[in-house]
Amino acid sequence: MGRVRSLLPARADFLLMARNPRRDLLAGITVAIVALPLALGFGVSSGLGAEAGLATAVVAGALAALFGGSNLQVSGPTGAMTVVLVPIVAEYGPGGVLTVGVLAGLILIALALLRAGKYMQYIPAPVVEGFTLGIACVIGLQQIPNALGVAKPEGDRVLVVTWRAVEAFVRTPNWTAVALTAGVAVVMLLGARWRPTVPFSIVAVIAATLVAQLFHLDAAAPIGELPSGLPAPSLGFLDLSALGSLMAPAVAVAALAALESLLSATVADGMTVGQKHDPDQELFGQGIANLAAPLFGGVPATAAIARTAVNVRTGAGSRLAALAHAAVLAVIVFAAAPLVSKIPLAALAGVLLATAIRMVEVGALRAMARATRSDALVLVLTAVATLALDLVYAVIIGLVVAGALALRAVAQQARMDQVDFRPDLPGEHSDEEHALLAEHIVAYRIDGPLFFAGAHRFLLELSEVADVRVVILRMSRITTMDATGALVLKDAVQKLNRRGIAVMTSGIRPGQRRVLESVGALDLLRLEGREYATTPEAIAGARAHLQGAGVLPAVPAQSPAPVSEEASR
Repeated sequence: MGRVRSLLPARADFLLMARNPRRDLLAGITVAIVALPLALGFGVSSGLGAEAGLATAVVAGALAALFGGSNLQVSGPTGAMTVVLVPIVAEYGPGGVLTVGVLAGLILIALALLRAGKYMQYIPAPVVEGFTLGIACVIGLQQIPNALGVAKPEGDRVLVVTWRAVEAFVRTPNWTAVALTAGVAVVMLLGARWRPTVPFSIVAVIAATLVAQLFHLDAAAPIGELPSGLPAPSLGFLDLSALGSLMAPAVAVAALAALESLLSATVADGMTVGQKHDPDQELFGQGIANLAAPLFGGVPATAAIARTAVNVRTGAGSRLAALAHAAVLAVIVFAAAPLVSKIPLAALAGVLLATAIRMVEVGALRAMARATRSDALVLVLTAVATLALDLVYAVIIGLVVAGALALRAVAQQARMDQVDFRPDLPGEHSDEEHALLAEHIVAYRIDGPLFFAGAHRFLLELSEVADVRVVILRMSRITTMDATGALVLKDAVQKLNRRGIAVMTSGIRPGQRRVLESVGALDLLRLEGREYATTPEAIAGARAHLQGAGVLPAVPAQSPAPVSEEASR
């Protein structure tokens, strides 16, 4: 119970709402104006209709604002979520999408209770940028049927649907729809450069609607009739027999909602001073929002980066702004549904095309591509996978490739260098004595990680040692070691022993000791009496071994020269 209580809004969050309510209300109204055409457009694109987009913006927007972990976050239907929902609608129908939303909400709440929010920060920037680029391309391609004024072809693959829509347009061109789409997109893109604070999306949509009505442009198909209010909450869509098959899509939706929401919250923190979101509370808020929205016919929701940015830039300082945005949209649903129903689908396509174009930050992509070849590869692979497969597979592929490349880079940092053991040689020795010892003993210092990604390269290097009787391994600078590294070390010791080469070790740390013990490598060294705390002790052991083998003449024991503990390992 205490864990749930820690995820609920604190008293300070509500006190913040009373600090400057006028500013928050103005910000909320501005965001609502920006969000209206996007909610309508994403609802249509998802396949559940404009009313589903509005229901999501109202219900999910209010609940995520109330229970979320960011004071500035604005939630609702988004392009990224639409990309995931289209194939789900095609396979399972509208009821399947609503069920997926409920399941995703439960998964998000579970993630919040498990305190999983902090792990989202480990997603590499090239994956996020490639993901965003891929989403922008998919959103743009999804608008092609409405932009060309043709019926949406069958299919759940955006490239196939786009090609079929172009073929249909070639057979029966609809230049009215093309003109309206292009006009709205151009007004939005140019207007954003001229007056960034003006919501040109709603201005362009109103203008396109007036043109279509005044000139009776029948070729510009409107949204169609909308309900004048939200439906009563219902679980009538729930099919318990289908829950098993819908679990995989629900996991995908929950993963996307978590990723996009926490990314948006991080962006909001970066745009302000003193604001910091709680990632686990944000997951909880998004879970509540996604649990409730389907009851009213809404699609799964996430935080919206563009709307959140508008909210911050217009002066929002508390949750009141996002709540006001949801309230304004609710008023529109109840009072202006007949007017909204006349908006041409081509105008919404223009809004989403412009949104997709603005999602692509050329400067960030160029910087990422120039950073390293690995970053460029991860970015391109993630973007292509988003376009050709789906978003969840794209993120998984991006993470796997980024992880593999990172492991490769870390593994390449591991080094095994031959070092002079003269500074660690106990007692005083002449050059002749040192030369005699160096003829039979070689010392190596291992630096960096010894783990599965690069351990076999280490085995190859160590196995090539020749023309000596003793190898001393200085291990104090190994940063990490896993079971693979320990097994490789054990294998190398055994191979050298079979060739008559004794192996001495020094400076094994407690963490390494546990791993070496688990695979029997430490027992092997202890059996031969060849594991030492310091390098001088290992050299003394090597000399005793050579004397016992008759390679070196016996000499009187000498006191070791003083040497620091760290240097002697």
